[in-house]
Amino acid sequence: MSFWKSLFGGAKDKAGDAPAGPVQSVQHEGFTIDATPLKEDSHFLICGVISKVVDGERKEHRFIRADRCTSVDSAAEMTIRKGQQIVDQMGEAVFR
Repeated sequence: MSFWKSLFGGAKDKAGDAPAGPVQSVQHEGFTIDATPLKEDSHFLICGVISKVVDGERKEHRFIRADRCTSVDSAAEMTIRKGQQIVDQMGEAVFR
């Protein structure tokens, strides 16, 4: 978004860019990964939520990456892959 648009009222409401719910969800190593790509201009950013019930409490980790995709489906696929990578590398440490 350009400086002039944001200065003169052209800024977008980011809450309006988020999908109403997950576009795609998968289970991976006991975690749930929800893909919630974020629309920005004509592209979609990789955005998702990793969650798991730990000791009876639902824990969540939200992540967003600067990678841009041209379709919501490709962004969802990349989000799932990134979420799986985060789970594989960090496990439950992601919630600290």
